[in-house]
Amino acid sequence: MAQVELIMPKMGESVAEATIIKWLKKEGDKIAADETVLEIATDKVDSEIPSTAEGTLIKRLFNEGDVVQVGKAIAIISTDANAVVETTEVKTPAAAQPIKVEKELTTTAVTENVPLEKISSSGKFFSPLVRNIAKEEGIAMAELESISGTGSNGRVTKNDILAYIPNKGKQTVAVTETKPHVVANTVAPVNKPAISVGAGDEIIEMDRMRKIIADHMVMSKHTSPHVTSFVEADVTNIVKWREKIKGNFEKREGEKLTFTPIFIEALVKAIKDFPMINISLDGTKIIKRKNINIGMAAALPSGNLIVPVIKNADTLNLAGITKQVNDLANRARAGKLSPDEISGGTYTLTNVGSFGNVMGTPIINQPQVAIMAVGAIKKKPAVIETPQGDLIGIRHFMYLSHSYDHRVVDGSLGGQFVRRVADYLEQWDINRES
Repeated sequence: MAQVELIMPKMGESVAEATIIKWLKKEGDKIAADETVLEIATDKVDSEIPSTAEGTLIKRLFNEGDVVQVGKAIAIISTDANAVVETTEVKTPAAAQPIKVEKELTTTAVTENVPLEKISSSGKFFSPLVRNIAKEEGIAMAELESISGTGSNGRVTKNDILAYIPNKGKQTVAVTETKPHVVANTVAPVNKPAISVGAGDEIIEMDRMRKIIADHMVMSKHTSPHVTSFVEADVTNIVKWREKIKGNFEKREGEKLTFTPIFIEALVKAIKDFPMINISLDGTKIIKRKNINIGMAAALPSGNLIVPVIKNADTLNLAGITKQVNDLANRARAGKLSPDEISGGTYTLTNVGSFGNVMGTPIINQPQVAIMAVGAIKKKPAVIETPQGDLIGIRHFMYLSHSYDHRVVDGSLGGQFVRRVADYLEQWDINRES
């Protein structure tokens, strides 16, 4: 009887493990090649795992909720038409295999192989990687259990514990419904407001992605003092130019030309002019990014947002940016993005105009230091200066909102940057070739 192992696939350079969310096939089910067998989730994105062979699922090697290392077998498929299903119960091992952890501490790397238990005495799950990091940092189990997790079912992920470490020792472990809040270098307990539930109220549990977004937004606000600068831009030339060339552009490139690629092109030019916007902050060290990787917030059918990234956007022309924007947006809505495609961004653009909003105050997508929101394009009366004198005319205007981390980006740089983006949009050549 020929048997094929279904392997947990590699889902990106930064992903070492995934959680099994849901089995779509039972033992004994017939499976076609490329048919989805299970759904998994990493700390970045949810994915479906298809079968690599046609046959019968004879054994599931892990249960829902189990965390599996990349490269491990997760199921066995028999290609024999008369396959016999094994009925042995799947049991999660009490101890995980040793895992190699490499973590930079000042200027030296520490590498340890430590076998660790996966379940704490309270029943809360911790991956071997998280436990190894906790051991290296001297984080006790009680303290580890107090960390808010963004993983499946509240699981503490690698990113959660690494985000916690800089504030270790500055926070107190909450024993009631209070959370530490740092004000003027002191820790003050802030009581959560009491929530009453009235008759007819509906209680809706956040889905996994919304929990991750919520934690990420709160973390960003706690990490960065946000400042937002606004500029109004006259984009009449862009509107007229796009209307003129969009038909021929679609015929030639096979892609619809939206305003988003045009905004991204202007952003990239401005980043080249002001490279200190394209940075991250690690403690007191500023990391100046070589690559310009533009994240673009995309709305999902669920109402959540995801931010796919256009890597090395400065190497692409307008047609290339357009192809990337359309491809990433379509696959984001279909849930087909890989973890690497939503990581590595150095600056983010969000289009609040797509919701009919004229402006917004976006929250920085950590560990970046700035983000821009573009509002809806509206027709407005405006004074037009001509050699013959001033005239009143109808023009197309939009607002640009630039939020930035005031620890490293002051008002001068933040304001000049958004003004430069507006300048590139306003100076658009209406006779430009598409």
